[in-house]
Amino acid sequence: MQKIVPFLWFENQAEEAAEFYRSVFRKGKMRRTTRYGREGPGPEGEVMAAAFRLAGQDFVALNGSSGIPFSQAVSFAVNCKNQKEIDWYWERLSDGGEQQRCGWLKDRFGVSWQIVPSALARMLGDPDPEKAGRVMKAMLPMGKLDIGELRRAYKGK
Repeated sequence: MQKIVPFLWFENQAEEAAEFYRSVFRKGKMRRTTRYGREGPGPEGEVMAAAFRLAGQDFVALNGSSGIPFSQAVSFAVNCKNQKEIDWYWERLSDGGEQQRCGWLKDRFGVSWQIVPSALARMLGDPDPEKAGRVMKAMLPMGKLDIGELRRAYKGK
């Protein structure tokens, strides 16, 4: 078991969310589902938690109580090797959710994701401030990130 496991708090959609995320990420796996017993606190037989794995990372979706929304203060970054991967995750995770700027989106459950090219951190962290600045300027108005456009900005084209 990994040392740190993120728990995602849902009102009553833990199993649905876990299955959705498993379907989006290739080789995603459901690990186990725990149901409430007679002791509660939820109705007997209903899902309490759903454990799943995405890209080698364990998560748990937990059915808690209502009124605790997700916020952008916590997000999950998906590092993508090419535009095809960016397109795949962007389209699936934003379906029913909200597409935002700079590669950010909220999925249908309100969880925030950053769908970014793996090379972005290197480009933004370039020791040449002009190169990094061009990339930032190109990225800011984008919704879904375009690797080709970011690379052209990096090269000054």
